[in-house]
Amino acid sequence: MIPDVTGTFFIRFFPLLAALALAAAIDAKQRRIPNWLTFSLLLAGILRAGLTGGAAGLAVSGEGIAVGAAVPLALFAIGALGGGDVKLMGAIGAWLGPGPAFAVYLTQAVIGLGIVLIQALMQGRTRALFRNTVVIAAGFACVPELGLGQAVQNGKQCRSIDRPLPYAVPVFVATVIVLALSRLVGR
Repeated sequence: MIPDVTGTFFIRFFPLLAALALAAAIDAKQRRIPNWLTFSLLLAGILRAGLTGGAAGLAVSGEGIAVGAAVPLALFAIGALGGGDVKLMGAIGAWLGPGPAFAVYLTQAVIGLGIVLIQALMQGRTRALFRNTVVIAAGFACVPELGLGQAVQNGKQCRSIDRPLPYAVPVFVATVIVLALSRLVGR
């Protein structure tokens, strides 16, 4: 028998999913995620964790925030992501905890890669995408010789597609996938 992936399971996460859908729509149009949305989502996740799990729930929520924001924070530091993207992943961590937040990050990376490849193909910029990827990777491989600032500057000068990826779009899709899969495996 196939487990129910709808019903009360997704109702519990409706505020998260609704806020992520809104973030994706805004990010797709404006290429930014508003602070009022990310902070509201973060606070709602912490509140939910405290109300449903007490001190243990708050601890898991705190760990989720740290894990959810850690990798995006490193990417923000080198100019690869915006601050709203970091806050969004931290908010997801507040709702889901550390393991699922990391799963969302990994899943959105694959989805985001697919979107960027499709954009580059549609714009006839696939060669530029691959060339820039090599330039950026080489720059970071040479950080001891060039310095981090130079590697970041090289990366910022590489533009492969006309508009940057709206990060919240793959994050929303990835969250739905991770929640559905976690429900299917009974976690």
